[in-house]
Amino acid sequence: MNVFEKKDINELLNRTSPLKRTLHTWDLTFLGIGAIIGTGIFVLTGKGALTTGPSLALSFLIAAICCGFAGLCYAEFASMAPVAGSAYTYSYISFGEIVAFIIGWDLILEYALGAATVAAGWSGYFVNLLTNFGLKIPKGLTAAAGTTPGVKTYFNLPAFLIVILITCIIAMGINQTKRVNDTMVVIKLAVILLFIICTVWFVKPQNWKPFTPYGIYSFHNGTASGVIPAASIVFFSFIGFDSVSSSAEETINPSKTLPRGILFSLGISTILYITMTLIMTGVVKYTVFAKFLDAPILAVIKATGQTWLSIIVSVGAILGMTTVILVQLYGQSRITYSMSRDGLFPKFFGDVSIQRQTPYKGTWFFGIITALAAGVVNLNILSELVNIGTLTAFILVSAGVLWMRYKHPEIHRGFRAPWVPITPIIAILFCIMLVVGLNWETWLRFVVWFAIGLCIYFGYSYKHSKIRA
Repeated sequence: MNVFEKKDINELLNRTSPLKRTLHTWDLTFLGIGAIIGTGIFVLTGKGALTTGPSLALSFLIAAICCGFAGLCYAEFASMAPVAGSAYTYSYISFGEIVAFIIGWDLILEYALGAATVAAGWSGYFVNLLTNFGLKIPKGLTAAAGTTPGVKTYFNLPAFLIVILITCIIAMGINQTKRVNDTMVVIKLAVILLFIICTVWFVKPQNWKPFTPYGIYSFHNGTASGVIPAASIVFFSFIGFDSVSSSAEETINPSKTLPRGILFSLGISTILYITMTLIMTGVVKYTVFAKFLDAPILAVIKATGQTWLSIIVSVGAILGMTTVILVQLYGQSRITYSMSRDGLFPKFFGDVSIQRQTPYKGTWFFGIITALAAGVVNLNILSELVNIGTLTAFILVSAGVLWMRYKHPEIHRGFRAPWVPITPIIAILFCIMLVVGLNWETWLRFVVWFAIGLCIYFGYSYKHSKIRA
């Protein structure tokens, strides 16, 4: 039983794709920004600030450095094997089928659960915005059961509906997906720049003191606190840039445009994140965010007295999180398409609509599953699972660059990650450091998800794998 059989990279490169090539460098950059900038600024800054204090900017920088080194490895793989599948395909080339399946299974966790989690946050901002205009949704339909202590809720209707709407857009075709994402990203960036311009004048440097009240790593009130645990939390903000590499078969000149799209989106997003967190922790004392966990950015607006800005920022937050959901669902559909094409998932998930040139059935299947998860599951306890799944993918991609440089130096690379082997080794070490910052419950849930994946692999995927047939 050879479960480590690898794909031939030349066979992959010679394969004809039924997907439509239409994406350019800035489309990919906007796709990356659409995935990265959203929940991090509009939701996670509050929890992150309470975990580490004003040094939250440092936590974002650490998470960005981790993603930056991993991004260089992704960029090299994307230029070497510009085919759909992202880390799943790269692992198939480097380490073999069972490793590829497990990482593909992890990516399903990353994208589907990530999209559902963001949809729940989107719902909170959307309900608040409706309230500002005098419109109300029944409390029982604003969150999943057990999500809000002391409030009886049954179903998160706004979260369910936004996932269904975005699934419809993605299923229509890549051109529609691109146009919707590009438009929302431009508006989102304009709102963020407006917020920076309007609030930077209210920064009080004394609010940054002490800069690291909990140190690098410590325990405060029984929970891990400090720069590293906060970096593990805000790492969720950067999840999604890897979905850019999933678009390889829909990209024009992918060996050059994919690396640029990955690195440009990471660079722009990091600058905006650090600027925003320094302003937010400078305008108000970080302890204030305890009362604004769902919408920390509103604490800053309240402190500046610019109430007119709150509605604009709420619109920006809604659009920001909408693009995150869109890109994650898009990446999800391309991962399952690749796995189906290789026989590891049923053919249903790989069927491409001739009219729309998208994996139409698989897109709708996982879109509906994600929508139901957003509507009925309490995602607060599961969101860190997304982090551990993504960090595992980053580790394997970085290790894959080391292996491919050693084993196949002759393969053409449109982009070569600098300072190899140092770059992938640093990426791996950073990822391990962030994994250590996660709690033991997350590890336990990850092991359960891993075990379910192995059951599916040996029960179905191994027998139907096309590489073996």
